[in-house]
Amino acid sequence: MSGLTPEAVEELLGDPTDPDNPYGFAAAVARDEDDAAPDELCRKLVSAGFHLNYLPEGWGGEFRSFDRSLTLVRAAARRDVNVMPGTMFGIIAATCLQLHGSTAQRDRAAEILTGGGTVAFALTEAAHGSDILANEVRLAPDGTLHGEKWMVGNGMRCDAVYVVARTGERGPAAFTAFLLDLERIPGDGLERRPAARTNGMRGIDTARLRFTGLPVPEGAQVGRTGEGLEMAVRAQQAVRLMSMAGSLGCADTATRLTLDFATGHRVAGAPLISTAHARRELAVASAALLAADATALAAARGVHAVPGAFSVWALAAKHVVAEATEELTRRCAGVLATRSVLREGPPGTGMFQKLQRDIAVVRVIDSGPHANLRSYAGQLPSLLDGARTSPPGALRGAFRLDEEPSPYEPAGLGLVVRGADPLLGELGEAARSFGADPATAADLWTRSCVAWLVTAVEELPAGATAARRRDADPNALADLAERYAWLHAAAACLQLWHHNRHLSLYGTPPASTGWLGAALGYLLARADGTDPRRHGEEMHPALDAVSALREANRMLTALPVRLAPTRSHPMEDS
Repeated sequence: MSGLTPEAVEELLGDPTDPDNPYGFAAAVARDEDDAAPDELCRKLVSAGFHLNYLPEGWGGEFRSFDRSLTLVRAAARRDVNVMPGTMFGIIAATCLQLHGSTAQRDRAAEILTGGGTVAFALTEAAHGSDILANEVRLAPDGTLHGEKWMVGNGMRCDAVYVVARTGERGPAAFTAFLLDLERIPGDGLERRPAARTNGMRGIDTARLRFTGLPVPEGAQVGRTGEGLEMAVRAQQAVRLMSMAGSLGCADTATRLTLDFATGHRVAGAPLISTAHARRELAVASAALLAADATALAAARGVHAVPGAFSVWALAAKHVVAEATEELTRRCAGVLATRSVLREGPPGTGMFQKLQRDIAVVRVIDSGPHANLRSYAGQLPSLLDGARTSPPGALRGAFRLDEEPSPYEPAGLGLVVRGADPLLGELGEAARSFGADPATAADLWTRSCVAWLVTAVEELPAGATAARRRDADPNALADLAERYAWLHAAAACLQLWHHNRHLSLYGTPPASTGWLGAALGYLLARADGTDPRRHGEEMHPALDAVSALREANRMLTALPVRLAPTRSHPMEDS
């Protein structure tokens, strides 16, 4: 099965800077102004099979690996991240059904999803937010559902919905999952209402589903009684991968638009990008982008190679990618200045505002930053003190980009990591390899960053011990989780370099260390809670790499993808 490629998506959707292109930036801004969904764009993608890239072949899909899907989604999301809910919100329910659905339930979901329909996922409730153990939607003794789910993606138009409802009184085992085929259930007992509108990702379909005695038919229960919440939490790990694709798609366009302006706008006769302040801000933004890209790529391949560690890898990567891309847009806005807030002007002018709003929504779409950290903070003590359990060569599978990752096995996803994090456990080998490579001898900055990283990781267990003390700051464990996330990302960057020294990454020559030093400098500053601008000079190689990829019209990623030809740079001075 050949499947859709990122290059094919680009060719299909055409020049995003063309003001007459219905799949371009101007069209996205117009929809944003009208709170309209990208229905035409989604239909175009569905007609090409885009929606099949997260469904297994056994369901009639074309999924092969998450790193491939990540890049596909970025190609579409860089034009309008709203294509994700329009084409891919079925991924959570589909993953849940892969984990514990019956053959009949999987077949029905496959029929709906491959046909371009939607199976929604209903978990959260307005009164409880991330406190899902307090959820109240309940299956009554007479077999009817009561209560209201909130912010249900594609809830207004879904053909079926996977609902996690209370069937017991206390604890995680009090919840059971049900697959409701709404085409085959009488409408009485279910009211669909649009949820509150969001400031970003405007026009997407989110609904309140109010159950007022909806009969649950025989055969609708998914899996065993009491396992609904566990399966939902495990399945959401895959969703975090796709939300990272949305963040990176927005970041790619934000960076590209800002570089368009900074290279075309002149200050005192010189290009803005040559001024000290703008160059430093763009260097930090570029380092943030490379760091986020490497972290997401590691997660997308890591779910194949080390699924047992993914309950932490997914959460740490989600935090880093969301926070780094949010900072990137903020720094780009500083360079754009007035252009970042204008709603009218050359095509693309309003796009930056949309990106800022959209990326803020993607940041919280599956969990807010604090809830995300809290989800794995409790695992840190055992994670840092545990024995190494990953099979030999597991990290090669996660990081060697010229090799296909091992097959994805969703059953391998767990709620907690058992043993040490292999990414940090094998850090010493990568660090020694870096230090022994004669080609790195002249790069004193990156060498110092590698040593800085090793020391910081060695100090993590002591931090976990201190955070568990009775007199510890109540925020100590969450703060440690955040530090862990940034160090996890730095280790991912070093491993990416270590396993791919023979490849050109980010358009630079094989074994280049400039991009690595920039990314490490950014991530380690964030881990220490300092402003990355303090090391702005050392991040210029990231800006050089990103600028070269932009000039070559390539996606801003480790293995660059050829983008659709463009006729203009929309943020340049008219």
